[in-house]
Amino acid sequence: MKKMNILLSFTLAAGLIAGCSKDSSSSAPKEDGTYKIATVRWSDWGDDFLKGFVEETEKEAGISIDWDTYLNSEWGDKKSLLMAGGDLPDAFWGSLTLGDADIAKNSGVFIPLEDLIEENMPNLKAAFDEDPALRAMATSPDGHIYSLPKKLPLRPIAGNALFINQKWLDNLNLPMPDTYQEFYDVLKAFKEKDANGNGNPNDEIPYQGDVMGYILPFGLPKGSYSTSMTVIDGKPVYMPTDESYLKGIEWMHKAYVEGLIDQELFTQDDSMAEAKRKNEEGSIVGVSSGWTPDATFGPNAREYVQLPALEGPDGERYVMTDAPIYARNEFMITTKAENPADLMKWADQFYTEDASIQTFYGSFGIGVEKEEDGTYKVLEAPEGESADIFAWVNSFRDFGPKYVGEGFNEKVTLPTNGGDGLKLQLDKEINQYAREQFPNVSYTAEEMNRLNALSTDLTTYVESMQSKWVVEGGATKEWDSYIAQLKQMGYDEYMEIQNKAFDRYQKSLQ
Repeated sequence: MKKMNILLSFTLAAGLIAGCSKDSSSSAPKEDGTYKIATVRWSDWGDDFLKGFVEETEKEAGISIDWDTYLNSEWGDKKSLLMAGGDLPDAFWGSLTLGDADIAKNSGVFIPLEDLIEENMPNLKAAFDEDPALRAMATSPDGHIYSLPKKLPLRPIAGNALFINQKWLDNLNLPMPDTYQEFYDVLKAFKEKDANGNGNPNDEIPYQGDVMGYILPFGLPKGSYSTSMTVIDGKPVYMPTDESYLKGIEWMHKAYVEGLIDQELFTQDDSMAEAKRKNEEGSIVGVSSGWTPDATFGPNAREYVQLPALEGPDGERYVMTDAPIYARNEFMITTKAENPADLMKWADQFYTEDASIQTFYGSFGIGVEKEEDGTYKVLEAPEGESADIFAWVNSFRDFGPKYVGEGFNEKVTLPTNGGDGLKLQLDKEINQYAREQFPNVSYTAEEMNRLNALSTDLTTYVESMQSKWVVEGGATKEWDSYIAQLKQMGYDEYMEIQNKAFDRYQKSLQ
């Protein structure tokens, strides 16, 4: 799925499950009515995700798909060779294969799709009419549509949340914190007392999470489409330059020097951090962020509950709004395709509610049942299996064309002992505090090239100063020189591009 989110479980699985890709060079020669499509998976979970419903769509469209499946861990190198060598597939499936920068860099490779949509995709056309945001998401600044979009089902409004060890609160007879100051007081108690009750008063890590999660009460909710941009009062804001960021970093420094923050926060890798959260000998972490307790804390999950949205210094409450619902780049057709209309007719089958839930959880009878009244029941994963992994084994899950209309989620019953069902229950407790997030805007090729160049320097500098200020302090004293350095690195141009893209997106919704 880095922030911990629904992707955590399968990201970790990627390191545990050995796998290999079916290289495009080994594919059988193309025959009439057969199309080669490249897709990327997080791990080698077999090919069950291509069976059932997906096989039926091929029969219905009268075509055959020759799937080239790659692992994400190797895709970077193989993608470069594929694009440079010219042995292109007819299409790419899923936004894990190509991003905006890939498409902009290879603009001559991908054909415009808007006319083909008009002529061959009644389901997608109906979705565009019902939900203008879907069309806006897919439309490039030049007015063309180079990729098909998605709107995912059963996504929470809020995203990652903070979870606190309820058992530790009970051990120390502490109430659940409600404000940022009370939160600090609880962390201090976790540090100074034997919160986990194992007789060792020095093994507790009160807070073991990312910087933006800790300073969230100061008013900077991170969104799904950007880790650096947010929207405040309707205007784009680069978070590391906002006064709220400065105040939050100073507050975090105070906690760090008092030992309330994991002292290895900036030096450990993801596996080290995970080992602390999932310590087999018992919990040693008081608070961390993630998607659900089971995904975040493993064997210690039952001790943790969701932390309420904390009241910040401004009297407001904030939550992370990083649960992506819309995206583009889910299906791109290359100039190699001899009859792209056939592919578009085939892909249009995925823009129905029946299709979208099957390509998210698994085909009917495997991952989902459809009831006689038109409602859906997501089936339990087999005993001992993760609900998330089971869905990935049997479906495209997050990737590929999908669309569900307003009210769809109310027609679905989910198991609530983990996975999406649990997440949606937790979401109801905090989603009223979700704020506007920076949207998935489109950039021109020129803008994309400039952003890539500018953001490399800006991000490196921001991250170095962030770790310095949390550990050593000095943010207020060095703030003016920090802003001046960012401007020297091209911050003003960076924001000019972001504002233009944001304005274009807003106009496209009208």
